[in-house]
Amino acid sequence: MKKRLILLIVFPMALLSISWGFLSKSNVDFSHYSTFGLDLYYDVPDESSIFIEDDDFIAYPLLGKTFMGFREALAFKESRGDYTIINDFGYMGKYQFGRATLRMIGVNDTDLFLKDPILQESAFKTYAARNKWVLSRYINRYSGKYVNGVLITESGILAAAHLAGPGNVKKFLRSGGAEVFEDAFGTSVKYYLRKFSGYDTSHIVPNQNAKVVYKG
Repeated sequence: MKKRLILLIVFPMALLSISWGFLSKSNVDFSHYSTFGLDLYYDVPDESSIFIEDDDFIAYPLLGKTFMGFREALAFKESRGDYTIINDFGYMGKYQFGRATLRMIGVNDTDLFLKDPILQESAFKTYAARNKWVLSRYINRYSGKYVNGVLITESGILAAAHLAGPGNVKKFLRSGGAEVFEDAFGTSVKYYLRKFSGYDTSHIVPNQNAKVVYKG
């Protein structure tokens, strides 16, 4: 009887000691475990890493050099992505369209334009398709070549056309980069050609008569 009582006391204490060994930091040596020097990746980046911009590049970690990356990078440069903004010179929306350009692609109601993000996205794609048709010969001739120190790409040409119109892009290329248009803020065709170089705009279909279709 006495022997059985001793077993009942000692055995639970042994179990308790084992349990404490797994739960207590003081019983485990963590010195061999470290993340130092490892490349760590997270599914959800913090807000500060979503967008990086400087004078040489714009980077979207998830969008890269896709068309969406091109579109959003250009929008950020134009308006920081604000659909409702009107600048001091009357240019409107996320992509900073002027009234004359909007009328050319079939948008006459500017109040509706500012209130409708879908309409603004449609206008951007429409204008890009129109500019690609107007500049198709220049895209084929100059892509992959350097003009005044700038590597010419299709996306750079389309971005510069959005800034200055296709006519000013033609002048820059034909003059070997001598004729450089600048907008009212001092932003040049050359700057846009360089900044928006190398994006994938291949799926934009050139269309001479591209118009926005919407129910207004």
